[in-house]
Amino acid sequence: MTVLVTGSSRGIGAAIARAFAEKKYTVAINYNKNKESAGKLANELSESFGIRCAAFYGDVSDSASVRKMFEQIRAELGEVDALVNNAGISSQRLFTDITDEEWRQTLSTNLDGAFYCSREALPHMIRQKSGVIVNVSSMWGEVGASCEVHYSAAKAGLIGLTKALAKEVAPSGVRVNCVAPGVIMTDMMKSFDERTVEELRLETPLEKLGTPENVAAAVLFLAGDDSSFITGQILGVNGGMVI
Repeated sequence: MTVLVTGSSRGIGAAIARAFAEKKYTVAINYNKNKESAGKLANELSESFGIRCAAFYGDVSDSASVRKMFEQIRAELGEVDALVNNAGISSQRLFTDITDEEWRQTLSTNLDGAFYCSREALPHMIRQKSGVIVNVSSMWGEVGASCEVHYSAAKAGLIGLTKALAKEVAPSGVRVNCVAPGVIMTDMMKSFDERTVEELRLETPLEKLGTPENVAAAVLFLAGDDSSFITGQILGVNGGMVI
């Protein structure tokens, strides 16, 4: 089984790639800018778990780049049996301060990327009558976040894509699900000061913030046989935060 995890050179994506490697999947690590980190991770996973793992460049916001990436993955690792659409970007802006470029890039990376990658992966999955796609959204895609309208809109679109595509490809034996993380301690949290991070922790009923490994475990579950009767669902990984 070969899995492609987009945006997996670090953070949540890297944790997801590691979780699949531990289960002996062949792992394709996608990167856009962090070539060195992606290469190191691929080597580490290959050596640690005795699997085939390689890093592949691909700008998921560009359909031609995605097509070329899939061609390279097929040539080196084979067809993609499981796809995790994890690549994403975010920024905090007042709605009236969001530029055309920021809006376009946020939607392109977070939403268009999932469309382009899913479109490339699905023909093989449909032919073999099996396959899984797991999209990584956000709790803000469910309820919206002030000063993150562009990010919330993109992640909400990803939830809609999940539900609609799941219905369309279910007769072909392909499952499509989504995880919606809450506050997860990744590089994206570096823009928040310690006081804000502590407030977020206290707002979470479990009184702790999530880790990339928490999200990875949920993704692995949705991709595995234990969830074989689950499709079109949104799994919150948020510590019980009321949103």
